[in-house]
Amino acid sequence: MQLTRAADYAVRVMVHLASASVGERVTLTEFASFGDAPEAFLSKVLQSLTRAGLTISHRGVSGGYTIGRPASEITLLDVVEAMEGPLQLNLCIGPAGSCGRSGWCSVHEVWIEAQQALAAVLKSHTIASLAAKASPSTQICGVPEWS
Repeated sequence: MQLTRAADYAVRVMVHLASASVGERVTLTEFASFGDAPEAFLSKVLQSLTRAGLTISHRGVSGGYTIGRPASEITLLDVVEAMEGPLQLNLCIGPAGSCGRSGWCSVHEVWIEAQQALAAVLKSHTIASLAAKASPSTQICGVPEWS
């Protein structure tokens, strides 16, 4: 299991926005140049973040992106789910009653436990706490490079 590159970039974008000055707008070109990432790909990432209300897109000459709500209220789970959809480790732990084997399957409860643990970890870290840990030279991604 691995998060997509889109989810990884989304987290990095959010950390950078949280590190920006209040009201500062960051352009798509700025995001792309900091991380040597294709603008077209980042555009799709930012569209998803905007649809989820995590960023606000500003059009025009002074356009760009700002954070959509306080960084202290945005968790890693919010960002990952904005990109990937609801967390679901296995199809059998989807909407209630979606698995006919759950009553006798010995692994079903393990999948539920693992999903709950992952969700708890992602919920326990806010974008604000990650931005606070980012050094000024690496604020765009919290690490030296966009790998």
